[in-house]
Amino acid sequence: MSLLSLSGVTAFYGPSQALFDVSLSLEAGQVMALMGRNGMGKSTAVKVICRLLKNPGGQIVFDGQDLAGLPAFRAARLGIGLVPEGRRCFTNLTVHENLVAAARPGDWIAATVAELFPPLAERRDQVAASLSGGEQQMLAIGRALMTNPRLLILDEATEGLAPVIRQQIWAAIARLKRETGMAILVIDKSLAELGTVADKAVILEKGRSEWSGAFADLTPELTDRYLGV
Repeated sequence: MSLLSLSGVTAFYGPSQALFDVSLSLEAGQVMALMGRNGMGKSTAVKVICRLLKNPGGQIVFDGQDLAGLPAFRAARLGIGLVPEGRRCFTNLTVHENLVAAARPGDWIAATVAELFPPLAERRDQVAASLSGGEQQMLAIGRALMTNPRLLILDEATEGLAPVIRQQIWAAIARLKRETGMAILVIDKSLAELGTVADKAVILEKGRSEWSGAFADLTPELTDRYLGV
């Protein structure tokens, strides 16, 4: 049984339709790459899953429960953790305060997050505004992990970061896949790095699910058609 399932999902921003009949399915322990050019509906799909965009059509089911009508905080309590595009740390709070602000009981505590991202331990008492961009991204991931999610969503988590930081984050994603049973939904532009962790992929084109399947089945023709500039 799928942990997350979207079937025939539609979504609107006012009168403008952004998603048309989007479908996907993700099981516990799997990593899915949600792919597509800019503006094709990836972040909108994430907002729908996290209940940040109201009144979508179709069916959205997480762990057997229909998410329709739930407020965002209740979806989060079911076990959906989001690392949003742009990090969005609480800049006036310390690293530790950011981590514990949304903490829920489970294996992920401040100590285990610090073991995954050692720089956060070194900067425990610094305010988030004083961190580098890469450290803020580690903090955003750590904060999501502190909710002890069953589904972790990473929206452009490596965008604009230095190569060494990108490598650390991809290594962390690989470790989460290897050592935990959580499902992971990743939006990222790096095919090479996605290929090291992703089991399956869904490609969105103009708000529609145009292709889905095993990540290994992505051909150069498909990537050129749907992901090329």
